[in-house]
Amino acid sequence: MILTPESVLAEGGQIAKRLKHYESRPQQLRMAEAVAEAIAEKKHLIVEAGTGVGKSFAYLVPAILAIAEAQECAPDDDRRRLRVIVSTHTISLQEQLVQRDIPFLNSVLPVEFTAVLVKGRSNYLSLRRLKGAMERANSMFADPEEVAELEKIAAWAQTTTDGSLSDLPFRPRGAVWDEVHSERGNCLGKKCATYEQCFYYLARRRIWNADLLIVNHALFFSDLALRREDASILPDYDVVILDEAHTLEAVAGEHLGLSLTTGQIDYQLNKLYNDRTQRGLLLHHKFDQTQREVLRVRDVATDFFEELQTWCQQHASSNGRVRTPPQVENNLTPALRTLARHVAENALDLDAEEDRVEMQAAAERCAGLAETLDAWLTQRDDDSVYWLEQSGQKRRRLRLVCAPIDVGPVLRDELFNSTDTVILTSATLAVGRDNFDFFKSRIGLTGANELKLGSPFNYREQAKLIIAERMPDPGESPEEFEARVCEKIQKYVGQSQGRAFVLFTSYRMMTNCAARLTPWLAAQRLTLYCQADGMPRTTMLEKFRKEPRAVLFGTDSFWQGVDVPGEALQTVVITKLPFSVPDQPLLEARVEAIRQRGGNPFMEYQLPEAIIKLKQGFGRLIRRRTDTGQVVILDPRIRTKRYGRLFLESLPECELVIDTD
Repeated sequence: MILTPESVLAEGGQIAKRLKHYESRPQQLRMAEAVAEAIAEKKHLIVEAGTGVGKSFAYLVPAILAIAEAQECAPDDDRRRLRVIVSTHTISLQEQLVQRDIPFLNSVLPVEFTAVLVKGRSNYLSLRRLKGAMERANSMFADPEEVAELEKIAAWAQTTTDGSLSDLPFRPRGAVWDEVHSERGNCLGKKCATYEQCFYYLARRRIWNADLLIVNHALFFSDLALRREDASILPDYDVVILDEAHTLEAVAGEHLGLSLTTGQIDYQLNKLYNDRTQRGLLLHHKFDQTQREVLRVRDVATDFFEELQTWCQQHASSNGRVRTPPQVENNLTPALRTLARHVAENALDLDAEEDRVEMQAAAERCAGLAETLDAWLTQRDDDSVYWLEQSGQKRRRLRLVCAPIDVGPVLRDELFNSTDTVILTSATLAVGRDNFDFFKSRIGLTGANELKLGSPFNYREQAKLIIAERMPDPGESPEEFEARVCEKIQKYVGQSQGRAFVLFTSYRMMTNCAARLTPWLAAQRLTLYCQADGMPRTTMLEKFRKEPRAVLFGTDSFWQGVDVPGEALQTVVITKLPFSVPDQPLLEARVEAIRQRGGNPFMEYQLPEAIIKLKQGFGRLIRRRTDTGQVVILDPRIRTKRYGRLFLESLPECELVIDTD
């Protein structure tokens, strides 16, 4: 029997034979056929598939069938095997693939394939480092709780078969896990006495022998960055499937740039020698002279960052952007390099190989910090934007950031031109009815098949879109607009008796509205969960789902990747059209780059980006065939501005109600 996507996904197919109430979806089958064609013809493919299409089966089925076909054609030739990467942005989708979708397809499809979840190296316990940490515990950890956690990890190491952080029954402190996890610069490879039992290398062998690898975008783009330096985390692959692809530009930019914090330097120096707690690697081995060197570097770092902060206050933009290399004497980079050299020399004086490796790794980390600092200060890359972020008490915590203004050229060279097939899919990629130009331009993709598929859900019956008229313009009258927004929130949240998301584009406006509405919400016996209160997002969502009269106020992270099906969510209120804040350094640089080449930044970048984000926010409402509810847009510009029709054209067709109150 020759298997095709249709024979698996259609009525009467392999899945229908297993699931009694299975309903074939034509959109899912069309997507699966397009994916199969792209893999067979070694082409790239962009697919926007609305909520409910079943994207994961639509790309997994043809990918698995292609893997099986390659095995049949060359069963004994490993060079002819087909390896597929599936990358997601959110943990929830990754868990769905690994725990539900792939095991189900493995049981249904009469073909052989192996699938593995790929985790970053630092997720795995190093047995050799654990042994060394146990021996050094009293000189490394000042807090007895940290020593207790280390002992718990040692006990767990005796029973775990996975050896990864997710398998550990508690969440250890970062300082404890940092001493025991597997680390690239702190590894003996095959020379290690625990190599055969090493959890990381056991996982790596599974990865290198697998056909289908599940990763997240952060790991995928970290690997892509390493490949530019002739290294890698992942084995070579033939097909990449990037789900939740609307996040690609942001994630790629983050991992193709660089970042350095004052906290990183403090942490590394304290690991070597902390004079306050009298703990550290150098103290354990009694390298007194290098301990004094650490104290000197700490003083240099304090003076340097104070001087850098002062210079930036006088010369950087109000948003922290540093447009020219700071005119600050960089005596910290040579101090770190000198320290790294002395620590490396100390390593040579140690007898135990374990101690030498640990000390050498510390030296390399110091050298790496020096290199990153020098790269940021000299602004080596003309095509990147540089900025400084300040936080904490008296704004003493600094973060030095660099990101590429345009990730397109890198992705074009390193991904699209180097990989046979790249499948990019999401529920929100097109602007207007079926225009993918914005998405392609931002990620550097020039040639690809394109497919836009609507949702199988009946939005006309399930969803109502309410647009508020006679609202003040948020740009012209922000205070009056905010007051009217609170009135409308009362109206629509009251209608659904809670069970509502209220999505904001501004943290300040969210906190103001929460303060204004708290008395009213209390009087209505409605529970408010506000992102400003500091509760973790997953905890907020769990509580919201369980509370029958709950209202959730959220900003950026709640516009996407949040799934609350059923009656728990009946109303989504969108306070403003989600245009990005124009003074954020990276956005500012991208706008300037478009303007410099004669383009229109608003029409080419800010507007399409906002449309895609609005589609994400709208998509929080209807998650299942049985869901119903209303989306309320309070920003009058969707009706008063010419560009407003592009927002409306991009949303699913549903009942439109104009609120003229």
